[in-house]
Amino acid sequence: MSYFQAIVIGLLQGVTELFPISSLGHSVLVPAWLGWDHLVTAQSASESFYLAFVVALHVATAVALLVYFREDWVRIIKAFLHTIRTRRLETPDERMAWLLIVATIPAGITGLALEHSLRTLFAKPLAAGIFLTANGGLLFVGERFRRRAAVRKLIAEHPTVQSEGEVGRRLDTLEFKEAGTIGVAQIGALFAGVSRSGITMVAGLVRGLDHEDAARFSFLLATPIIFAAGFYKLPDLAGHLGDGIRGQALVGSIFAGLAAYASVRFLMRFFESHNLTPFAIYCLAFGAISIIRFA
Repeated sequence: MSYFQAIVIGLLQGVTELFPISSLGHSVLVPAWLGWDHLVTAQSASESFYLAFVVALHVATAVALLVYFREDWVRIIKAFLHTIRTRRLETPDERMAWLLIVATIPAGITGLALEHSLRTLFAKPLAAGIFLTANGGLLFVGERFRRRAAVRKLIAEHPTVQSEGEVGRRLDTLEFKEAGTIGVAQIGALFAGVSRSGITMVAGLVRGLDHEDAARFSFLLATPIIFAAGFYKLPDLAGHLGDGIRGQALVGSIFAGLAAYASVRFLMRFFESHNLTPFAIYCLAFGAISIIRFA
C-alpha cells in the first residue's frame, strides 16, 4: 500500500464512518472504482494487511469522537460510577450511561460472533453496492415513518425538545427496551454498505427523537463499539499482518482522525435543521451505479 492510498482511505474512513453512508461499503467500493484490486481482494480475505490497516483507522475515528464529545463522556462516566455506588438512576446523565450500555450489548455480542464470517462473505463490490442501495432505501423509509401519526403520538406522550422547528422527545426519556432495539439495529452495519450511524439514527427517529438527538445518541453509541472492535483487532497490526504498512497506518490514522472530527462537527450542526434525505439519495445513486458496474 502506498502512502497516497493510505491518505485517501484514511480520509474516506473518517468521513464515511460518521456520515450515514457506510464506511465499510465505501472501503470496498472506492478501491474497486479506482482499480486498487489488491485492496479489494484483501478486504474479504480471512487475514490481510488491509484489515490490519483499517483497524488503525477505526481507532483514530473513535478517538476523534471521544475528543468531540469529551464533556458528555466525562459527565456520563461520572454518572455511571455514581449509580454503582447508589444503585439508583436519578439524573439524565445516569440514565444515559445505562442506555448506552444496554444499546452496546447486542452489537458487541453479534460482532464478536459474526463479523469475520459476514465480512469475508459480503465485503465484495457487488454485494456492497446492493447493501448501499438498501441503506439509501432504509434512510428514506425512516424519514417517512418519522412523520407518521404513531410517532407524533409517541412524542406527545413524553417531555420534548425543539430545535429549528422540529419537535422530538428528550433523549433521556428512552426506555431500556428502546435502547436495546437501537442496539440491535446496529447489527445491520456488519453488512458492507449498511451505515452504522444511519441505521441507528433511523431507529432513534422512529422512537420519536429529533434528528440532532438521534445523531448524538448514534455517535455516543458508536464510540465504545468502534474502540472495542479496534483494540480487539489491533494486535494484528503489531504482528506479521502489519509488516510493511505500519507507517502507512500511522499516516492514514492521522488523516482519518482529522476527517472524523471535522465530520462530526459538521453533522451535529447539519442535523439541527436537516434530515437524512440527501444521504439517502446519494446511497441510492452510488449504490445503483456500483451494481451496474460490478454486476
